[in-house]
Amino acid sequence: MNYRHAFHAGNFADVVKHAALVRVLVHLRSKPAPFRVVDTHAGAGLYDLSASEATRGGEWRDGIARLVSKELPEPARALLAPYLEAIAAFNRPNALIAYPGSPMLVRRFLRARDRLIACELEPRAAAALVHNLKADARCKAIAIDGWTALKAYIPPKERRSVVLIDPAFEDAADFGRLAEGIESAHRKWAGGIYLLWYPRKDSRAPEALAVRLRRSRIGKILRVEISLPVPKNPERLRACGLIIVNPPWTLEGELKLLLPQLLAALAQGADGSWRLDWIAGEK
Repeated sequence: MNYRHAFHAGNFADVVKHAALVRVLVHLRSKPAPFRVVDTHAGAGLYDLSASEATRGGEWRDGIARLVSKELPEPARALLAPYLEAIAAFNRPNALIAYPGSPMLVRRFLRARDRLIACELEPRAAAALVHNLKADARCKAIAIDGWTALKAYIPPKERRSVVLIDPAFEDAADFGRLAEGIESAHRKWAGGIYLLWYPRKDSRAPEALAVRLRRSRIGKILRVEISLPVPKNPERLRACGLIIVNPPWTLEGELKLLLPQLLAALAQGADGSWRLDWIAGEK
């Protein structure tokens, strides 16, 4: 599949991924020591929801637009507030005109001593990323292959850091590269937080990834998956997952509260499902 960021900005997969990412960032901000974020496949960083790429499929209307219009109960509303406030900062009141990708979301949560390394190889996206981050000395945009970046920038200088790995999945080999990449990175830096996003078009590749990671020496691996009703367009993604290595101790409980509410908002009452389990470690 082709999962270029601009075509899918703000869709349900972005909502799930970024809601979890923001909870990790909130956790890192809760302590005074600085942290670093390494975003290996960063994209352009900011997306115009009226641009041709975003309007072609209109996926944001079934994603972030549904969430911001939903009346959320507590405590899910409080847990999602930092994410939704960050989205609002890029938009006019009561209007969705832009969606921030992971680099721009991360930037909203950086303090003076925190840092972001955002990596993107595709020329147009890389140029846009440089433009979007150039005014901020805390952020560095680098035109580099994401898999190469995973080797080059691990381990980071700061002990408290998170690595986001969100490749395009243009072919099935990316699942194998994802497993190899996280195993190699973990050998170099076992204490880091890693967030690995993947599409779930069928069960074979995601389950093979889980089996391989279960057999690795990685001690704590939390898995999140969400599936929406089958779309009218059979080519549209309807399920995705996150692998979270060394999740903050609060994250499992937060996701147990958030996932049912996210599913209710995104599926609008239709059948869907979510899963939260440990591939390795805590049960």
